[in-house]
This record gives sequence, C-alpha cells and structure tokens, in this order.
Amino acid sequence: MVLGKGHTAIVPDKCSGDSIGRVALLSCAASHHDLELSALERLSTDWAGVGPELVAAAGPVRGAVVLATCNRFELYLDVDDERLAEACAAASEAVAARSGLAPATVRGHLRHRTEAEAAQHLFAVAAGLDSMVVGEREIAGQVRRALTHARREGTTTSVLEQLFQRASRVSRAVEAATGLGGTGRSVVGVALDLAAGTLRRHVHDGAGAADEHVDWSGLRVVLVGTGSYAGASLAALRSRGCRDVRVWSASGRAAAFAAARDAHVADPDLLSELAHADLVVACSGTGGPVLHGSALAAVRSGAGNAEPLTVVDLALRHDVDPSVGALPQVHLVSLHSVAEHAPAGSVAVTEAGEMVAAAAAEFVAERRVRAWDPAVVAERTRVLTATEDDQAARRRARAALHGPTVRAREAARRGDVDAYRQALAELAAVQPVVGDSIA
Repeated sequence: MVLGKGHTAIVPDKCSGDSIGRVALLSCAASHHDLELSALERLSTDWAGVGPELVAAAGPVRGAVVLATCNRFELYLDVDDERLAEACAAASEAVAARSGLAPATVRGHLRHRTEAEAAQHLFAVAAGLDSMVVGEREIAGQVRRALTHARREGTTTSVLEQLFQRASRVSRAVEAATGLGGTGRSVVGVALDLAAGTLRRHVHDGAGAADEHVDWSGLRVVLVGTGSYAGASLAALRSRGCRDVRVWSASGRAAAFAAARDAHVADPDLLSELAHADLVVACSGTGGPVLHGSALAAVRSGAGNAEPLTVVDLALRHDVDPSVGALPQVHLVSLHSVAEHAPAGSVAVTEAGEMVAAAAAEFVAERRVRAWDPAVVAERTRVLTATEDDQAARRRARAALHGPTVRAREAARRGDVDAYRQALAELAAVQPVVGDSIA
C-alpha cells in the first residue's frame, strides 16, 4: 500500500476482526460442563506430551500450554492465524494419538475459541467462574503451574506468557473486588462436606444417640498422595480440626511431604492402615486405582472391622475403584458426587464475569496495538531521524506526528482497520523538518 509521497507503509496483512498480524490465540477445551468425567479422563491421558509434540512438529503451532485438572482438559496455543483450521486438526490428532481416542471423537469433545473468546475463557477459569465449585481457589494455582510446566518443556511463547500472567492477575483482581473465592469454597471443601454427611452417622454421644456434629479431631484420616491437591486437602482437614492425618504415597514421597507439614507417615502397607481408619482422602492421580474393592473387603473382613469407613476420591483418573462404594459400611464420595452437590454461585459472579470480559477485551486490544504499532513507529522514526537536530525543529516534527499517532493507536485498540489506515496515511504524509522548511 503506497501512502504519501511515494513512501510505502505496511499495514498488517490481516487487520480485521480479532486477527492480529499472523499470530493468533487458539484454545481447544473440554470441561465437566460438556463431558462426563470419564471422557475427560481419557482426553487427559499422557497430557504432558501433547504440547511438546505439537511444537516440535514445526507446523502451525508455535507454542502450547496444557491445563489438565480434575474437571477440565484445555490446550492454549499460539498459532499462525492463516492456518487455524490446520492447527485445530493438529491438536485433535495429537490428543487422539496419546489418548487412544479417534481424532473425530476428540474434535467432537473439544470446543475451539480464538483471541478475545479464548482469553476470556482462560480468565474465567483462573477466577474460578468455570469451576465445578464456582469461586474455588485451587484452579488459580493450577493455571500458574500449567505455565510453569510449559516453560520447563520449552513450549511457551511471549504471547502465551502474557496470556497466562494476565489470567493470574485477573484472578487476584476478581477475588479482591468481589470476595469470590474468599469463602473457602473448593472441590476439596465440598467433598469434605459430603463426607461429613456420612461421618455423622457414626459419631455418637455418650447415650449412643447419633450426634449431628462431627468431631473431626477424633477421626483417624489417611491421605493418599503428595501433590498440590494433597496439600490443599491436608489444609482443609486441619482447618476442620483433624489431628491424626497419615500420609501414604506410592511414589515414596510421603515422609518428606509429612515432615514438611507436621503430619504422620502412614504404614507402607496401605490396606493395613485402612483397617483402622475413619476417613480416606485419595488424590494421588497416579493414573489408576491404588485401592480396590476386593482388597479392601478382604482386609476389613480379616480385621473383623464393622466400623463405617468414608472414602473421598478426588483423582480424575480414579485412585479408588468405584466398587469400593458397594462394600458394606463403606461410603464413597467421588468427583461425580461433588459435581452433583456443588453450590451455586453468589451474586458476586455477575460482577466477576463483567471484570473478566473487560480484562479479555483489554488484553486483545493491547495485543493489537503492539502488533500494529511497528508501522507507526517506522513512520515516526523516518520523520524524526531526518529532522534537523534542533530543539524547535524536533518540537514541530513531534507536534505534526502527534495527532495521527494517537489516532492510529486508538484505531488499533478498537480494531478499526479503515481508521488505522487513514491515520497511517497521515503519518506517511508528514515530512521531516529542516530549519524553517519541510524537507
């Protein structure tokens, strides 16, 4: 595009809608809103390898961050905006190859979003607005850890860094402004509330009558796992008064985890430990059950234990075989239970949603300004470099450049291509100032 006196100014190739230069944000996401947890579990198989595979392929995907939690599987990709369809297909194929699902099935499971919609979705996720328990705080940490993992794998890019760092800031701003998340609601919290409903039935007063109050301090608890959810679970148990918490891990990390948190280490033989437990909270996420119904039935029978046992399974890929819930005097609380009983959002949700939408619009506007600004900077540099090195001359040149510069950047923020091009044409028409004349 030729502007001014034969001077060529380059406008971004794709200055329309939300498209910015040749860079685009793409999210491919599935959550508990759309799929059964078993389907999410399949999608999340070998999730850590998806990002590196997509980036190493040197196709349309330049960067990738994978967010895989107990109730969602999401890819955030930095892609060539002219190859969006190819990027979507590549993402589905990579997930399919690692999950064992057909590519067509994966495509049907994943919802695709671009630019402002992708940013708004991630910001809502980080703020807890899209969670099984609205306002839960664990997700904010999971979003941060997803970015950390991508950095470690070398799959993040400046665009994805900006997106995820902004998501964390939005999450904190939402909590500060609305109080959402400040009530301590979480997946762990709801699960323990449900567990309390079964524990009530076997906490009695001196006369043998059922007591509606659970004496958490008198419970013997076994915590299976040493990851972030185990830390959150231990904190939630302690806040309710639990004193006797024994940590078990198949990975051998129980001793270090327990020592750092002043907890007890469970017997290496998990089943023997369970013979005397009141409550089990399992969240190891090892990829398969560590507790099977037949084994638990045998140990309880052998120990002559008729006392009730409540088992909470917080792992997406079940730590506890569902058959455990069919055993006599054993009560199983799973993520399905949490999803069915999660409390509805408060009035703060509307305000939080508005904040998230505004933040996403601002994020995309800032990206557009950065992407379109090189042409503006080039015009300003052309004029100022050739302008006489005199204070008055440079002041006149800057004054001539000011108006169209402001108009170009405001147009970029709005995504107004025509106004941007007009302002760029005005900049191209500005000539260097030499003495009292224009060069």
